Amino acid sequence: MLEIEIDGKTLQVEEGSTVIEAAHQMGTYIPHFCYHKKLSIAANCRMCLVQVEKAPKPLPACATPVTAGMKVFTHSELAVKAQKGVMEFLLINHPLDCPICDQGGECQLQDLAVGYGDCKSRYEEEKRVVVNKNLGPLVSTDMTRCINCTRCVRFTQEIAGYMEMGQAFRGDRAEIMPFVEKTVDSEISGNIIDLCPVGALTSKPFRYAARTWELSRRKSVSPHDGLGSNLIVQTKHDKVLRVLPLENEDINECWLSDKDRYSYEGLNAADRLTKPMVKQGGQWKEVEWNQALDYVSHALRGVAKEHGADAVGALVSPHATLEEMALAAKLMRGLGSDNIDFRLRQTDFSLDGKRKDAPFLGMKIAEVSQLDRVLVVGSAMRREHPLLAQRLRQSAKRGTKISVIHAADEDWLVKLAGKAVVAASQLPNTLAQVVKAAAEAKGVALDAALAGVTVSAEAKAIADSLLSGRKAGILLGNFAQQHPQAGTLQLLAQKLAEVLGARVGLLGEAANSVGGYVAKALPQGNGLNAAAMVAQPRRGYVVLGAELDDFANGDAAKAAFQQADSVVVLSSFKSDAMLEFADAILPVAPFTETSGTFINMEGRVQSFQAVAKPLGDTRPAWKVLRVLGNLLKLEGFEQESSEDVRAEVLGGTSEFVAGLDNGASGHIDLAPNPAADAMKAVPLYGADPLVRRAASLQKTCIAMEKP
Repeated sequence: MLEIEIDGKTLQVEEGSTVIEAAHQMGTYIPHFCYHKKLSIAANCRMCLVQVEKAPKPLPACATPVTAGMKVFTHSELAVKAQKGVMEFLLINHPLDCPICDQGGECQLQDLAVGYGDCKSRYEEEKRVVVNKNLGPLVSTDMTRCINCTRCVRFTQEIAGYMEMGQAFRGDRAEIMPFVEKTVDSEISGNIIDLCPVGALTSKPFRYAARTWELSRRKSVSPHDGLGSNLIVQTKHDKVLRVLPLENEDINECWLSDKDRYSYEGLNAADRLTKPMVKQGGQWKEVEWNQALDYVSHALRGVAKEHGADAVGALVSPHATLEEMALAAKLMRGLGSDNIDFRLRQTDFSLDGKRKDAPFLGMKIAEVSQLDRVLVVGSAMRREHPLLAQRLRQSAKRGTKISVIHAADEDWLVKLAGKAVVAASQLPNTLAQVVKAAAEAKGVALDAALAGVTVSAEAKAIADSLLSGRKAGILLGNFAQQHPQAGTLQLLAQKLAEVLGARVGLLGEAANSVGGYVAKALPQGNGLNAAAMVAQPRRGYVVLGAELDDFANGDAAKAAFQQADSVVVLSSFKSDAMLEFADAILPVAPFTETSGTFINMEGRVQSFQAVAKPLGDTRPAWKVLRVLGNLLKLEGFEQESSEDVRAEVLGGTSEFVAGLDNGASGHIDLAPNPAADAMKAVPLYGADPLVRRAASLQKTCIAMEKP
């Protein structure tokens, strides 16, 4: 620690810190544009010039390291004169279009010009004009406003992992631009909008929709992947117009994936359901809630009475809230059926009844960055978990060695220590090879199932890499969990972790992949799982928040629904397929119009409130399920709020679910399963109903790629 003085106040800072970091530590603001705590130091805007004792001229605070005894003056006459001079240069070519700029009201240049700008310009020459660039369907450009801070350039190279933007030309002709005929196609590209300190880069879907001071702001949680990114949702007249990141270093840092940022467009899709609908005489009719609920309760009671309670099943989206899952499970069990599941894309249920607890990450999200050796099995990480992939890229820069076993070759945008790209049916055998190589190197006794495995050069290289570290982690991705031999893959990962003294983690596919286990929204005892309910059609179904694209086999699911006497769908949207097979569709609120809880992949409990009023006659799903329970005269449906349901499930307000354990026992089967080779990866922008309806995301290059 070094002792320095800033504006007459003494403080201690870590050696290697910069002056601007020291100033922020003590709460002193130094104006800046190019500096950002997550990016490398560029020192090219010069707005952070400060006076340092004994220095012959002002120094940039962002690039000046602290030294023992240093005295810094941030608001001295010399510092302020230098800062005002820089501001005058920045404004020389800047257009006077604040009234029509989307950044107006939240612009750093606008704010600092008030304190450091003059009342008029001395510049009388013609201002330069820069042609706008096409960065794709998500980011809009007004490059004449650009002040060349290069934040966007550094972000694409250092955080997104691929240099998609650069600076061309020199002096007052310098321009920020993408490479020739290229757009910015990263899965986290929208963050350059937040980074831009002026109105050069703005959100294309949000463009000219509202002024910042007209928007209401509410905290929320992402309903998509298992990370549970923290959001600020901005609304106007109860319509969501923009989504921004809420900084949380433990989860999403200060970033958002494009899926989290732009999926709100789906909230206003043309097929948004706003009125209960019942099919009568083959025709759909809009009805009042009391009629719809009366119809549904009679239909469910009728199926259970005529064919037995086991003839009814519930299929719940893994993106549903904890409260919705819990009440759906209670509804089914109240009817006498244990047929409920949220694992709609899973095909192997061999570990059911053999797990210690819910499969989760096995560590905190922030601890992933502390691993020095990582093996990722069956995951297109950049597509499935963009921000977790970003964390691993930063770790790799600090020396972490990453190895991958997958059925498809993906550019990780970082050098891999080992890689094995094999047919999907060979994933278990390849992982078994790594286990055998590591066990032989460690002198650990092998399982009989691994005795006949022949170790390849790729598997040996992966094992050697893992053995060379001190803190290793094995992460199983979505593809591995949806594999026909998912149970074997997890058991092999556990064996490898035992050999290495490593940790095993499962990357949650959806917002409540862990929450579904906590809510017990899965079969217990003789109940049927999702695949069995499709393979052995029930006479009645309750489908909550899911569509055919959310199933491992959508065609089989559709066939099962068509054979049923009654299919009740609770959804925010009315898809064509639903209209074909359902006989009642109840409009339930998406995450922005309801309160609820998501439990992310690390077991963190995150509750949120509605940010807008329900659209039309939409109602929160937990309320609909509670009323259905009352109409069916079932016990335990007296809750008055989502908080009551949450307390019932969790028994308290703990930040994390206690006692989660990835452990499982079972039989390792290395015989190749040919069905695995027919697996198709879930598209990044096709993972859930909301994202599938986000028009701008569907226009991106990623959406147009074949999975």
